[in-house]
Amino acid sequence: MSITQSPETKLMEKIRSLPPDKITVLEDFIDFLLTRSEDRLLIYTGNKLSEPAFAKIWDNPEDAEYDEL
Repeated sequence: MSITQSPETKLMEKIRSLPPDKITVLEDFIDFLLTRSEDRLLIYTGNKLSEPAFAKIWDNPEDAEYDEL
């Protein structure tokens, strides 16, 4: 009977088997992924917060013709 390991356990075992120079590369990659995720969240949040301000500018009769393009 085999015991299934959790994904976290498998990952930790793989990390522990890496040489120190590869650990540094892995840490840099993880930091990159986290930063990219934070950047996307910041952009999304900024876009959502600006929607009401842009709605006041864009939603007007003068610009209605551009909506048809």
